[in-house]
Amino acid sequence: MLSLYWNDLRGIIPTTIKGLQSLQYLSVGNNHLQGTIISEICEIKQLSELYITQNKLISGEVPTCFDNLTSLRKLYLNSNNLNKVPSSLWSLKDILEVNLSDNALTLSLPIEIGNLKAVTFLDLSKNMISGSIPRDVSGLQNLQILNFSQNKLAGDIPDSLGSLMSLKDLDLSQNNLFGLIPRSLESLHYLESINLSHNNLEGEIPNGGPFKTFTAQSFMFNKALCGNARLQVPPCSKEKKKRSNANIFFIKCILPIMVSIILVVFCVFFLVRRQRKKGGDINEGTLSVLPARRMISYYELSQATNGFDESNLLGKGSFGSVFKGLLSNGMVVAVKVFNLDLELGSKSFSVECEAMRNLRHRNLIKVIDCCSSIDYKLLVMEFMPNGSLERWLYSHNYCLDFLQRLNIMIDVASALEYLHHGASPKVVHCDVKPSNVLLDEDMVAHVSDFGIAKLLDEGQSKEYTKTMATVGYIAPEFGSKGIISTKGDVYSFGIMLMETFTRKKPTDDLFVAGLSMKGWVSESLPHAIDRVADSNLLQDEGHHVDDIIASTSSILKLALNCCEDLPEERINMTDIATSLNQIKAVFLRASDKDVMRFYRK
Repeated sequence: MLSLYWNDLRGIIPTTIKGLQSLQYLSVGNNHLQGTIISEICEIKQLSELYITQNKLISGEVPTCFDNLTSLRKLYLNSNNLNKVPSSLWSLKDILEVNLSDNALTLSLPIEIGNLKAVTFLDLSKNMISGSIPRDVSGLQNLQILNFSQNKLAGDIPDSLGSLMSLKDLDLSQNNLFGLIPRSLESLHYLESINLSHNNLEGEIPNGGPFKTFTAQSFMFNKALCGNARLQVPPCSKEKKKRSNANIFFIKCILPIMVSIILVVFCVFFLVRRQRKKGGDINEGTLSVLPARRMISYYELSQATNGFDESNLLGKGSFGSVFKGLLSNGMVVAVKVFNLDLELGSKSFSVECEAMRNLRHRNLIKVIDCCSSIDYKLLVMEFMPNGSLERWLYSHNYCLDFLQRLNIMIDVASALEYLHHGASPKVVHCDVKPSNVLLDEDMVAHVSDFGIAKLLDEGQSKEYTKTMATVGYIAPEFGSKGIISTKGDVYSFGIMLMETFTRKKPTDDLFVAGLSMKGWVSESLPHAIDRVADSNLLQDEGHHVDDIIASTSSILKLALNCCEDLPEERINMTDIATSLNQIKAVFLRASDKDVMRFYRK
């Protein structure tokens, strides 16, 4: 047995650990270890219990050789930064306890999970696991505690969970599960605790077996549950109970057949019409706008957003609103509904479709589908769970550190560089600002909202428009003459760069009586950066304050170069992206030197 639990150990796990051939118990939890879990651990054949917990600097994937640890009975890798688990891990048929919670796992639950025949404790909570709960989980006949909470699981709760007769504790809360709570769970006589809260479940809550003792907390914040009054849900109507089976049969059997027939008829109609008419208007159908795929109907989008209910509203823009939606296949999406009462609403839809049709870049928002008719125009887009950069900058509950902000700006610069220099025709976004920068689950930035974007044909360097963008971010030539060019995006990016590191909007009350954000930042260079930099940046305990100030100074100088009054004096996005990456490299080198000095002391 070797226990180094709860110390201040740093560095990586040494490869020489493989020499401990008689080791059966190893614990290095609650330290500051970094790097990856080394494969040399797999050479300790007698290892029975392994605890590498709460070392947030441990990242990467679990070694594929873990299936060689046939003596392993307890595996605790929780509270790290692991992002991948090999399929071989699920072949450990004799393992008793597995805890991979509080990591960064993005896998879907494999059907091989049913191979863990002996497991009694399984915790995969607080990850980013997607997909559905596999029916094969019924193979875990000895399972007593199952925790899949705080993930992105979708689909229904499988009836097969009702066969886990040893189950005592079941937690599926804070996912995207929908449908009914299976009555098979009533047969789990040993079930003492259940948590199904914060999902999209509906229908009657079972009232037999262990459900007689459960409280309202187990079912709160769901879509439309009903049942006993003590559970703080409305009673189920008798008519609803009688019709439920018929409804389920209709939804699962009849409706898919009807939809399939309608789609076939539509496809035939579309192909015939396409033969008669070359090209086609961009608003006439999804297939003329985006790569071929199954079209999402207005009805399905209405269902997915609960009738575009206010509770699913993500935000409102100049030309419409964006709602969170859950599609029937379990995918969470963002649905942008254009306001056709506005003159520019329909035009904005056309512009965004035209702009996004041929664009492919990891830092651009992905448009999944669109839905259009005379009465409505909608875009279905990739859902960004971490919201906008604006939300993070001005939230009282969240705070971005220096590296996070720099990485986000590098992502945006990469996207704009692609639009200006990699796309054909080149695209001018025209509305670069923090609210149009969305963050995914890994805090990777995606530029969104191309409603007023302009496409410049080959050889065309500028265009004119009467459409106004957001005050404070508009380049001088855009505001005064309506001139659109890639250098206008550069100016807006420079303003956003200043805002990101000062946490001041360009329209802040501070900027009055002739003082602008540019002037305020310019006066701080080079010796008063600490007066304008966001005070939260200077409280980053992970990096030296002097390094942060020096790098922030370089960033703000770059921002001022982006915001020159004359377009021809501004640098281009390729040079901006290169400069930001260089600043990041210098900062990381300085941080590494600080760490080395600390160790020498």
